[in-house]
Amino acid sequence: MHFSGSGILLVDKPEGPSSARVVAAVKGIIGARKVGHLGTLDPFASGLLPLAVNEGTKVAQHFLDADKGYTGAITLGTETDTQDRTGTVLSRRDAPLLAAAELDALRREFSGCLNQVPPMYSALKQEGTRLYELARKGMEVGRESRAIRVDLVRLEQVSRHELEFELTCSKGTYVRTLAADIGTFLGCGAHLSRLRRVASGPFGIADAMTLEDLQAAPDVPLVSLNRALGHLQSAVFAPEAVERLRRGIQGSLAGVPEPVAGETTRRAVDRDGELVALIGWEKPLRAWQLLRVLNPSR
Repeated sequence: MHFSGSGILLVDKPEGPSSARVVAAVKGIIGARKVGHLGTLDPFASGLLPLAVNEGTKVAQHFLDADKGYTGAITLGTETDTQDRTGTVLSRRDAPLLAAAELDALRREFSGCLNQVPPMYSALKQEGTRLYELARKGMEVGRESRAIRVDLVRLEQVSRHELEFELTCSKGTYVRTLAADIGTFLGCGAHLSRLRRVASGPFGIADAMTLEDLQAAPDVPLVSLNRALGHLQSAVFAPEAVERLRRGIQGSLAGVPEPVAGETTRRAVDRDGELVALIGWEKPLRAWQLLRVLNPSR
């Protein structure tokens, strides 16, 4: 018997397993047909791993661009090839003791809009090959820098060799590269020694549960898709229009008002507030179009 519920499941991933292993474990625990993650965590990292379940996988892309929040630690004085604690040590140097003013200046230096070169140990592809596959062969290739945004809200030196941090960042930010760049800036080298994701878009770690808790739970604690997508404006449809939308008929969208500035996507809901579909504004056509139709009570 397959689990037919749909929504977003918030898992507190432990250190060790890959995100793919956690997805497979959750799929087995709850018996869902489809489970997919909304942004991976490295195996050594822990924390919030939002998972899309069943119909939720249809709208997963609407969460992938969300800002993320992390806490963690940076080890100063030791560089590794992977920029984190799992890698091979490349160098060891003395680490400086930083005064409060220096920490504040460091926080300002690495906050705001930055350019970041993705690490070789990453899943990005170059000419069809993952960068980490090239790195494991001892190869290094040129990578273009990417624009990212970081809000480094806390940076504290808890010992000569360890900085603790709390930050939020945009999609595509490599926190381990940020750690390595801080080490380069300080002249001592550094790597990311601990990472925990505490937020992803509208979701927070306080609402997540461990795999053990999920295994023991009497019900699957899903966040409804309507709630998860609550940041999108809604368009309400009468029952007849809902049925046409479920059949993929676009005509029912003709009466939906044009979007406000910057708006591209809306929720189509029935009069009871149940999510029916997602609709997107096609600027060249000046019309709303169906993006995804969601099955009822699934």
